[in-house]
Amino acid sequence: MAKPYFSNLPNFDYVSRFPNALISEYIQVKNIFKRVKIPDNLFGDITQFTKYTIVGDERPDQIAFKFYGDQYLDWLILLTNNIINFENEWPLTEQAFYTYLLNKYKTEDAFNTVHHYETVEVKNSKGMIMIKKGMEVPEDYSMKYYDNGILSNATNITTTITNYEYEEKIQNSRRNIFVLKGYYLTLTLNNLEKIMPYKPGSSQYVSKNLVKGDNIRLYS
Repeated sequence: MAKPYFSNLPNFDYVSRFPNALISEYIQVKNIFKRVKIPDNLFGDITQFTKYTIVGDERPDQIAFKFYGDQYLDWLILLTNNIINFENEWPLTEQAFYTYLLNKYKTEDAFNTVHHYETVEVKNSKGMIMIKKGMEVPEDYSMKYYDNGILSNATNITTTITNYEYEEKIQNSRRNIFVLKGYYLTLTLNNLEKIMPYKPGSSQYVSKNLVKGDNIRLYS
């Protein structure tokens, strides 16, 4: 079983900024600027990943367990999809989504008010798409096009998108993620072990797991 992600991060002895701290007093913190990456030769090849749709309130640790049998590889799920801000880039839970809507739109009635209008799909007599579905347009939007040499005027081609539908669409777009295939898991974990340790050669170096500094710049 893999270790939790932050336990992989090396440490940094940082000058204490607490009140009444001695000038020589240090605090040991994790160097969060050390970050593993998926090897470029894998990241650029979509065949190395599996497309997955997040179900319900699934969390990264649950998906990691489903694919790798190890919940502590949740960081790999996030890394694969370049997710840095979990709250803003991962689908909200049902309860969190409701709370978000209420905070933004103030009342439940406002959930169903109009946010904007979108086109419906319109085809000509040969089945060719003349107007794509989902374009944001004014409510009274219309369009003229030729069909077999006859000028047609498409009207009543908009549909209402409510505040709820708009926000739900954003959440659903976050449900489509990629998962690194298990075959390449060892390669990525080896990369983690290679990147995290510090290398000798700096005055800040103490050991492969610790550096010490007198300013806010973290040695990498």
